[in-house]
Amino acid sequence: MSDLRSEDYVKYRLQRAKDTISETKILIDNKLWNTAVNRMYYACFYAVGALLVKNGVEASSHSGCRLKFGQLFIQPGIIDKSHGKHYSELFEKRQRADYNDFFDLMKSRFETV
Repeated sequence: MSDLRSEDYVKYRLQRAKDTISETKILIDNKLWNTAVNRMYYACFYAVGALLVKNGVEASSHSGCRLKFGQLFIQPGIIDKSHGKHYSELFEKRQRADYNDFFDLMKSRFETV
């Protein structure tokens, strides 16, 4: 993690999460659903990354981050299962919205996120 302390990384990632949520509001207002779900997922990803680093846990991929989050915080009941489910649903929707041709996350689908 170079010369940065873990506290610096945590602070930076939490700020990225907050900034990304602000972006999401603009995207929703403009009905840009695919991009909005992307930014919602990344806000969660940044926050979970901060949580993992704060607790001395390393994850080298998006899937690894989700796995560690589930194992260390959701399964033991430290964080409510609904948050883990929400994070996983955002991951799946972001994958489809970003990588599937002709996929359009309509407003009705988006509101279930």
